[in-house]
Amino acid sequence: MKVLLFNGSPHKNGCTYTALEEIAKTLREEGVDSEIYQIGIKSLTPCRACNACAKLGRCVINDDDVNNFVEKCKDFDGFIFGSPVHYGSACGGITAFLDRAFFSALLSGKMNYFRHKPASAIVSARRAGTTASLDQLNKYMTISEMPIISGRYWNMVHGHTPDEVKQDLEGMQNMRILARNMAWHLKCQKAGQDAGIELPKEEEIILTNFIRE
Repeated sequence: MKVLLFNGSPHKNGCTYTALEEIAKTLREEGVDSEIYQIGIKSLTPCRACNACAKLGRCVINDDDVNNFVEKCKDFDGFIFGSPVHYGSACGGITAFLDRAFFSALLSGKMNYFRHKPASAIVSARRAGTTASLDQLNKYMTISEMPIISGRYWNMVHGHTPDEVKQDLEGMQNMRILARNMAWHLKCQKAGQDAGIELPKEEEIILTNFIRE
C-alpha cells in the first residue's frame, strides 16, 4: 500500500510540506508507504478546454509534468493533495495542475488511476481561506468517485512558517488522525478485495444540458 502526498506549494519545504511530513511519518508507523510529489516552481499552462486528450490519450500540453504525473498515479493506492491558501483559495499552481490531470484522465480513459481510490485534501494558511480551499480541492475527488478521508477537524494547519505550523498542535494532531484514517481505509479496502468483493459497476457517462432547443 502506497499513498502519494501531493505538495502543491511553490515552497519545497514550507508549511504545506511540514503538514505532509507529519502525515508521512504517521503512515510509516501504520505500515503504509508514501511519497511526496513536489509540484515545484516551473510555469504551468492552464487547461485549454480543447478536449484533445480524448484523442491523444494524454493532455495536449506536454512541456510540464502533468502527463507524467497521471501515469505515475496508477501505481498508488491513495492520495493526499496539499495546498497553501493564496487569496482565499487553493494556490494557482495546484489548480492549473489538477484541472488538467483530472480532466485528461477522464477523457483519455485513465480515470481508473483515481476512481475508487481514497483521497483527501489538506491546506495550510497563515489565517483565513482554509475551508473555501478545502471545498475547492475536494471537488476533484467527488467528481472522480474517490472516497474522501477525513480527520477529526477540517484538514488544515495554521502558521506563517514551518516552525509556526509545528506549534499548531491541534492542526498537526489532525494530520496524524487523517493519516491513521487513510491507513485504516486502505487496509479495509485490501481486505475486501482479498475477500472477493468487486468494485461497483460502472455506467457510461450521461451528460444532460440544461438549455434545450
